[in-house]
Amino acid sequence: MSLHPQIEAVTERIRKRSAALRGAYLAGIDAALQQGPYRGRLSCANLAHGFAACGPTDKSRLRAPVTPNLGVVTAYNDMLSAHQPFEHYPEIVRQVARELGATAQVAGGVPAMCDGVTQGRPGMELSLFSRDIIAQSTAISLSHDMFDAVLYLGVCDKIVPGLLIGALAFGHLPAIFVPAGPMTPGIPNKEKAAVRERYAAGEASREELLEAESNSYHGAGTCTFYGTANSNQTLLEAMGVQLPGTSFINPDTPLRDALTRAAVERALQITALGNDFRPIGHLIDERAIVNAIAALMATGGSTNHTIHWVAIARAAGIILTWDDIDAISQVVPTLAHVYPNGDADVNRFAACGGTQFVFRELLDAGLMHDITTIVPGGLRAFCDEPRVQDGKLGYAPGIATSADETVLRPVSNPFEAQGGLRLLRGNLGRGLIKTSAVKPQYRQIEAPAVVVDDPKVLNKLHAAGALPHDFVAVVRFQGPRSNGMPELHSLAPILGLLQNQGRRVALVTDGRLSGASGKFPAAIHVTPEASAGGPLARVVEGDMIRLDAEAGVLEVLVDAHTWNTREPAVDTQPPAHDIGRNLFAFNRRLVSPADQGALSISCGPPTVDGAWEYDAEYELGRGSEAALAPHEAKDA
Repeated sequence: MSLHPQIEAVTERIRKRSAALRGAYLAGIDAALQQGPYRGRLSCANLAHGFAACGPTDKSRLRAPVTPNLGVVTAYNDMLSAHQPFEHYPEIVRQVARELGATAQVAGGVPAMCDGVTQGRPGMELSLFSRDIIAQSTAISLSHDMFDAVLYLGVCDKIVPGLLIGALAFGHLPAIFVPAGPMTPGIPNKEKAAVRERYAAGEASREELLEAESNSYHGAGTCTFYGTANSNQTLLEAMGVQLPGTSFINPDTPLRDALTRAAVERALQITALGNDFRPIGHLIDERAIVNAIAALMATGGSTNHTIHWVAIARAAGIILTWDDIDAISQVVPTLAHVYPNGDADVNRFAACGGTQFVFRELLDAGLMHDITTIVPGGLRAFCDEPRVQDGKLGYAPGIATSADETVLRPVSNPFEAQGGLRLLRGNLGRGLIKTSAVKPQYRQIEAPAVVVDDPKVLNKLHAAGALPHDFVAVVRFQGPRSNGMPELHSLAPILGLLQNQGRRVALVTDGRLSGASGKFPAAIHVTPEASAGGPLARVVEGDMIRLDAEAGVLEVLVDAHTWNTREPAVDTQPPAHDIGRNLFAFNRRLVSPADQGALSISCGPPTVDGAWEYDAEYELGRGSEAALAPHEAKDA
């Protein structure tokens, strides 16, 4: 099947736009390659420090520069259910490496916070910036020049994007991402959501709510809804940097352990010391980035990735825009309904055909590129299903038809003809909406604004019965510059409850929502943010807001003169100095806009002539792709 014309056009547009920046990136990682095996450049004192704590066998092998040494960068901690299984992975990695005549060392650990714990709490203000700290921590871990390839142990929200950005900074090294898998099913997600809404209505006790939550999040592994963590796994496979079919295999199973061992073996095969060298910086190109976005759209994945994958692309010298994401969404159909887009969890999704089914459908329809990956066979290899037979790992063709079309459908019979995310534009700026979880009858709203600068105020207004029957909640000063762009998932039970009561409600914010959010219409990541003088700062109580997800419109219905002469509001929230938030003041000052990845670190090669730079007209939605035209002309 030939490539779909729009996928081909978007890919080519990204390639042309990124040509100078991508060229600089590749030149940088190729220069690192030309210096030869990495331990070979260390002085005797350097090398002695690097293997001082090793046993005799490893120490002997590490003296020889032609013996591959794997680095392990781990996000293990035993508070995160998704990362707790990683506790024993390093020993497995070392054991397999030794069996194969190589060595492995834990290069370093990276922080891994859980948004599920910090939702609605001050700690959530550290969440987005933790991605950049993880990227920096990854760079520190690999700074010793001891490694020939790297295994990355991480699953959840900001952890995988941070590890990816760090891995691309060392793009001359091969890299394989090794997941831990989802926990087994708990109570149905629909049942959990119902208890949350009854609690918000005062109809359920805290004990009842805690019991429901505990029965949902009940063991080791990733949370089973299709939020940011599980979307991470799908996108890693779509880019070919995780072994085929590894995303949704439960922890502590023979297949999970076999895949972990296979990742070690494959990593040793793709170093520069062998004949199948596959550095990550060359594997992740504009085609791989487009594949990731196509997979995100087809599966109704997390809105957070509209920020993260812009940053990841930039780390590889690639300029991805929200317009590119929107253009891909317009032609990639929604093939999966997994909670919050449906009732099924990711275990059910995997049983119905999972990523293998989705990728085959997209490849056959010309909606993904068949790219070079970490394994032979390109992306087509990711259409096969891993199995353990007679104690050995093997692969069989994925199922040809969905096992349950209420969960997973073919391109010929999608849930919707378009993908799960849409770009919104208008005089309120640019934002995104996750349409895959919102029923069509709720995708347009015109209602008065209820304006709050602190999400907790909306809870208080609800408790006091002071909210209008229909309204658009404008929750501003929640962008990256204001307070680190926290997720506002704590608002979901209230807004979902009100919608269930027959009221028309929506959310407009420069903050984020959890990857698990849905049901009600929400324009999120609105940029420019209020703290940067964005239009949300001019909205006042009672302004009529129009949000139309189908037409891609986000606007305030105020006459131009009144609107343009209004003084913007000022953030009145006091500076945050508790629980470490003061340590991130520097990040808040430096952070880029949401549509440029909300980066607070330098990412990728330095800006070069022809690369896209910040354009206020583009961010306001007035320039759209035209704002990039001069830069694309330079690259042509």
